[in-house]
Amino acid sequence: MIKMSNLQKTFFTGGAQVIALDGLSLNARDGRVTGLIGPNGAGKTTAFRIVYGLLTPDSGNASVDGIDVNSERMAAQRQLGVLPDVRGLYPRLTAREHIRYFGQLHGAGGKMLEDDIDDLIARLGMEEFADRRAKGFSRGQELKVALGRALVHRPKNLILDEPTNGLDVMSSRSVRDLIKEMRDQGHCILISSHIMSEVAAICDDLVIVTNGRAIASGTPDELREQTGASDIEEVFVRAVLKEQGGVI
Repeated sequence: MIKMSNLQKTFFTGGAQVIALDGLSLNARDGRVTGLIGPNGAGKTTAFRIVYGLLTPDSGNASVDGIDVNSERMAAQRQLGVLPDVRGLYPRLTAREHIRYFGQLHGAGGKMLEDDIDDLIARLGMEEFADRRAKGFSRGQELKVALGRALVHRPKNLILDEPTNGLDVMSSRSVRDLIKEMRDQGHCILISSHIMSEVAAICDDLVIVTNGRAIASGTPDELREQTGASDIEEVFVRAVLKEQGGVI
């Protein structure tokens, strides 16, 4: 389980105060895909970075399987697989070497690691470039490598920021199938996506966030009922407009 409790985070840029998170709370449960959706600048990536230890909140806390991220950062990180918003590949390493390196960082090795790498390369459609250096990779190829890194150590919990952004139709479907498979195995999966059809297809629970706080949450069916909308995109639009005082 991934839990965020009353997260507050403020940045100062150019002398101006920007409130990125304003009391954000959510529970992403095991065996569920939880979607954190919201407009650009709503605080989604900031919340993710706090959970995987890149940022420290001004107040509030986050935990992974009950392990507090602030006080036990390394222990919490061991329970996480992360696809960040910035992929950050090493240009001189091959795709296979990237995945192997991250597996070894998490204590994996031997034949089991190599078998897992081969499986991920096949599942993500990386055969044609698995042994090429990353310099010159396309956006989609970079994303596949980053996904492989996130999954190679078989983490119980996953944070996936825009997991299909830049992928073609067939690759996107493969990633969605992999996410569903991991959910069915009991993993906790927290994703962010701007593709509402994808959100509708794979998310069991949704949290809509704007201005750094959750404004609506529930299953897709519950949110449709609450807003009177027939599809998730309209649910999202109505919730955000209501929060902003607009016309629904």
